[in-house]
Amino acid sequence: MKLRAAWDRMTLYLPILLMGLFALGTWWLVRNTPAAIEAISGKPVRHEADYFLRKFAIRTFDDQGRLKSEVFGTQAHHFPDTDTLEIEQVRMRSFSEEGRLTVATANRAISNADGTDVKLLGNVHVVRDPDQAAGAQKPPMEYRSEFLHALTKSDQLRSHLPVVISQGADRFSGDTMAYDNAGGVVELNGHVHGLLTPQKGR
Repeated sequence: MKLRAAWDRMTLYLPILLMGLFALGTWWLVRNTPAAIEAISGKPVRHEADYFLRKFAIRTFDDQGRLKSEVFGTQAHHFPDTDTLEIEQVRMRSFSEEGRLTVATANRAISNADGTDVKLLGNVHVVRDPDQAAGAQKPPMEYRSEFLHALTKSDQLRSHLPVVISQGADRFSGDTMAYDNAGGVVELNGHVHGLLTPQKGR
């Protein structure tokens, strides 16, 4: 029961941190890029990029000058008709107040202007450093899928594709995933499988 309770707590904290990471990173990226070029009156707006970035990095710092988050990409394009930013080969890093690192990578990311609706597509991989405060060395928490949709205003995290959540040899997988922060529940559906391995001394 203790092992299952610990696993439940870990799986609940990861989505909250992911949503914060996506919102902060993409919001700062949009804020620090040029404003969208207004469409010429009477001319229909086509889905064409009005500006782009290549091999960029955006960093944010706290009041003490410590690094809070980084967003890297090989290139990014802004589309004025949908006011979205599309980032290729995205890599995001975020540090908690305790200094724990969360890293998220994907082939592509699509975000709205304020970072409240973010989609990660292709080879989505999220790794969070474990909490070592108790002194026990634990492996990092990992999340893998081909798609992840974060809605930060409603505190929801979704995937309509198979997902795998793991920490060391412990592993849960399902065909789809839905997380609602209001209820504090991670829901896996479809072919759900779980493996919890006993730990020494428990």
